[in-house]
Amino acid sequence: MLVTIATTGDAGRPATDLGHLLHKHPERHQSFSVTAGTAHVFYPEADERRCTAALLLEIDSVGLVRAAGRGGRRGARPAPGHQAGALAQYVNDRPYAASSLLAVALGQVFRTALRGECRARPELAGRPLPLRITVPALPAYGGPELVRRMFEPLGWRVTADPVPLDEHFPQWGESRYVRLALEGDGVPLAEALRQIYVLLPVLDGAKHYWVTPEEVDKLLRAGEGWLPYHPEHRLITGRYLHRRAALTREAMQRLELARLAEADDAEPEELDNAVPEETEETPGTAGTAGTAGTAGTAGTAGTAGTAGTAGTAGTAGTAGTAEEERQVPLAQRRREAILAALAELGAERVLDLGCGAGHLIQLLLQDGRFREVAGVDVSVRALQFAARRLRLERLPERQRERVRLFQSALTYTDSRLKGYDAAVLCEVVEHVDPPRLPALEYAVFGHARPGAVLVTTPNAEYNVRWETLPAGAFRHPDHRFEWDRARFREWADATARRYGYRVSVRPVGPDDPEVGAPTQLALFRTGTEQDQNRDRDDKREAGA
Repeated sequence: MLVTIATTGDAGRPATDLGHLLHKHPERHQSFSVTAGTAHVFYPEADERRCTAALLLEIDSVGLVRAAGRGGRRGARPAPGHQAGALAQYVNDRPYAASSLLAVALGQVFRTALRGECRARPELAGRPLPLRITVPALPAYGGPELVRRMFEPLGWRVTADPVPLDEHFPQWGESRYVRLALEGDGVPLAEALRQIYVLLPVLDGAKHYWVTPEEVDKLLRAGEGWLPYHPEHRLITGRYLHRRAALTREAMQRLELARLAEADDAEPEELDNAVPEETEETPGTAGTAGTAGTAGTAGTAGTAGTAGTAGTAGTAGTAGTAEEERQVPLAQRRREAILAALAELGAERVLDLGCGAGHLIQLLLQDGRFREVAGVDVSVRALQFAARRLRLERLPERQRERVRLFQSALTYTDSRLKGYDAAVLCEVVEHVDPPRLPALEYAVFGHARPGAVLVTTPNAEYNVRWETLPAGAFRHPDHRFEWDRARFREWADATARRYGYRVSVRPVGPDDPEVGAPTQLALFRTGTEQDQNRDRDDKREAGA
């Protein structure tokens, strides 16, 4: 297997600086023992105008087979189309065609260069270079078109010439191999090497070793700075991880989190704290009120409970006396109000935006009227808790098909949110910084545009009724604001006009004659004149 890396230069920036970056001297031939055999590094040409480094991997097929027989990690996994049988262990295309074997050798021989380090000349590490990278024989399941889809979005000029099965018999057609040449005018060497490291096994469609959870970390390290933004990042991730569904799902969640964190100029950990460490719950149990949410994401049902509500979210309040009625947790009342509104709408496909640990989703799945429920949160950890709460791995197939969990930030448009009957924002908007609120409004009301949107948020006027809440304090430390009834009505009316919805506002919880209910719910919907009349009735009943 062979790969060459060439660059050009001049007297001011000699091309032989490539040797410093690769940590391999141009005047020496060096050999290294690697997983697949022996890697040779040499320079076919090296002067100030042009320098080419070559990595030649000499495969030890017998050693690979023996390692597999001993149960070693080096055991080969044949790619699709490889011959079966004992002889195929020794005689196949591995010594000639680039594959994950070459990618592993690149990682071992050029480890420091992949990390973007240059001890002798630190100033060279991040310098963009004119580069030309060639791979004479590259397996490409998907043909030259797939090769271009992989490399062109990264800024490379791509030449991918199909290799004929036999040059003397052109009628036999083309093989699955291409001669690859990549040219870039200003690419840091470390970034180019990381792209090759990831995409070689992706194009080959196979790996020579068993894929373990460690591969997710390798992919994310090598893909830092380019993979989250690649238009084919889903395909790349799936192929790199050998289509292992659980690993691919984990990698996609972490890639999305990295993209969102960079867009928000934050660390991924800052976005992934929607569920505190101490709230790890056993599947199926109810979380305590106030498990909270992150800025721009969702608070889980029950955030208001931190200010002194009775009991924990999900405990049962029994009907009876007025005192017992007051003891029903506010989180439970909110969810009951949401379920009633969804039933009124006749919604069958529902989005829980900012689903947190999945309390509302759990209730929706218990009601057969909802044939599809999707939970969305920016926090990977919150989604993991939701999956555990819902026992997704143990659900019968028909039940499992009703629920989806995926990561997304509500301040960014996401086409996966389109086409639903109703969307729920339960105690979410108050966690969003006010300057980001218009972005959330557009993403939900303008882009996703479900048939109805339910929004619940605290009523700031009711805060005086919480004896344990200091004057002027919010109910949760992550709240960016809390609206009184007039401000919430103003926001709801303006949003409805802007995006072509109609809205009615309802109280949730005990309705105090002086300060109103502790929670306020806005129901946005589209519909007929009959719906408009019903909205007006709702407003009259609410004292509008």
